Amino acid sequence: MSADPTVTATAFAAERTRLLGIAYRMLGSRADAEDVLQDAWLRWSESDSADVRSAQAWLTTIVTRLSIDRLRSAKAQREVYIGPWLPEPLADIDSVTPESKAELASDLSLAFFSLLERLGPDERAAFVLHDAFDCDYDDIAEVLGKSPAACRQLVHRARERVVAERRRFQVDEQTRRHMLERFIEVASTGDLPAMKALFATDARLISDGGGKAAAVRRVLHGAERISWLFKVIFRRGLSAERRIVRINGELGLATSFRGKLHSVTTIDTDGQRIYAYYTVANPDKLGAFLPAA
Repeated sequence: MSADPTVTATAFAAERTRLLGIAYRMLGSRADAEDVLQDAWLRWSESDSADVRSAQAWLTTIVTRLSIDRLRSAKAQREVYIGPWLPEPLADIDSVTPESKAELASDLSLAFFSLLERLGPDERAAFVLHDAFDCDYDDIAEVLGKSPAACRQLVHRARERVVAERRRFQVDEQTRRHMLERFIEVASTGDLPAMKALFATDARLISDGGGKAAAVRRVLHGAERISWLFKVIFRRGLSAERRIVRINGELGLATSFRGKLHSVTTIDTDGQRIYAYYTVANPDKLGAFLPAA
């Protein structure tokens, strides 16, 4: 006997937040994550869910496998992406945060996502399920069709790669706000020495324009080169309007020119210097920060 459609819909709705969190962490795109959930819903609604022992386990398996398939396709597309690729930033992370675990903002930051991009699809899935969603190795083995020992190794290898390059600093929100306000102040004056002093000697600037917006197409390294970039912007008379917003759970900047949103930015900082500057200008990724139509 098939399950009652109302019961089926209720079971899916109860898991939706968790499933969206898995798919977003796997894909770095809210739109792609929503597509995965739609596919999962169709499979769930057409299945004999009355015989499913655990809706959570069944749906987690389907969403993860669909995400792996989509990620493999996306990786091929990202190889020909114009310039650096960064994830789609979100203004509100409530819908992608598992209710069972209080997520640190750093676990959803653009910096952290850039590290996840370096993992293979199975590695990423095992790491996300274990470290973000507290799945045990037996459950991950069921999802990936591997042994628990193999999944343990995947998580270990992924964690080693991520932790080795993870942000070096954790600062409180007040300190982050102070650094962003300082950047806004210096960028508005075109003061090259002050801008250079704001960035660490080995700082990086990563800019994602996707060929659809003005952006630096290669990673900029060093305070000297980064400060000159902002000096050039200032010299061109481009009057930037910068305001502090929340991006993937942490404070960042939204930059507009002539009233039109150009990009959103997050930084890695120790409270004294900026070590990394991540900015997303691709208009396809800025929907969460545009006014409601």
